[in-house]
Amino acid sequence: MAREMRATRLVEVAHIPAAPAPFTNSVDLAITPEQLFEVLADAEAWPHWATAITRVTWTSPGAAEGDIAVGATRTVEMQGGIVGEEVFLDWDPPRTMAFCFTRTNAPGMAAFGEHYVVVPTAEGCRLTWTLSMWPTGAQRWILKLFAPVLDITFSSFLKKLRRYTDRRFA
Repeated sequence: MAREMRATRLVEVAHIPAAPAPFTNSVDLAITPEQLFEVLADAEAWPHWATAITRVTWTSPGAAEGDIAVGATRTVEMQGGIVGEEVFLDWDPPRTMAFCFTRTNAPGMAAFGEHYVVVPTAEGCRLTWTLSMWPTGAQRWILKLFAPVLDITFSSFLKKLRRYTDRRFA
């Protein structure tokens, strides 16, 4: 049974790290920042490394062809039937990007946002990713209880990103 989509509160990039449930992880990648943004713009790449995601669909005209800017939109489908409609708050390749949900069917989610910061390194680049949630009701307690497991899961996505980019750009 499909869950009903609900509007979520829009967040600003500056508020993402200050959320009630923020998760920040980093990974060193053996690719250039430009190559990383090629991967981040590729809807088909996301399920390969962020394995909770089953499908990404750009919904802004031209975004699927790489014409991405602040205000671009996409729909992300995840395991368990969760769907999030997103808007990009920041798109500044090869340095930063951020987005937040505008609507979701995830229970107990008042807001959700992610921020990606990329810094060049001698070997490629370092990605620091902050994923933040503003849970409501019982979801607040559930998130507190499972925060360590979620953090390990999100960290594992970045390890998968490293493996994916190593293969893609070999």
